[in-house]
Amino acid sequence: MTLSFFDQFMSPTLFGIPLIALALSLPWILFPTPSSRWLNNRLLSLQSWSISRFTQQLLLPLNLGGHKWAVILTSLMLFLITTNMLGLLPYTYTPTTQLSLNLGLAVPLWLATVIIGLRN
Repeated sequence: MTLSFFDQFMSPTLFGIPLIALALSLPWILFPTPSSRWLNNRLLSLQSWSISRFTQQLLLPLNLGGHKWAVILTSLMLFLITTNMLGLLPYTYTPTTQLSLNLGLAVPLWLATVIIGLRN
């Protein structure tokens, strides 16, 4: 197999599908859409099952008072997972390497827990 110096800049593909399109469409597949049907299809059932299992594993070490943080913790974890997965693409970096994003997420959550702890 003969390669040139510029083959490293080619867009990676899998079965002729560019992987950048797959990586950009993956987060929309993970989030469930509301349905008015009584019985959901397999995709919605799989999405709801995976989110409920994820939330159950996330809240396992917390007491019942901490379960009110379930929505914000789950959304934060899904955001961090998807942004870090996009960092696996070639010639990209993860936004979490920037200190501004980390401080922008950490300081309000830390301050909220301290203020609520002081109030209680």
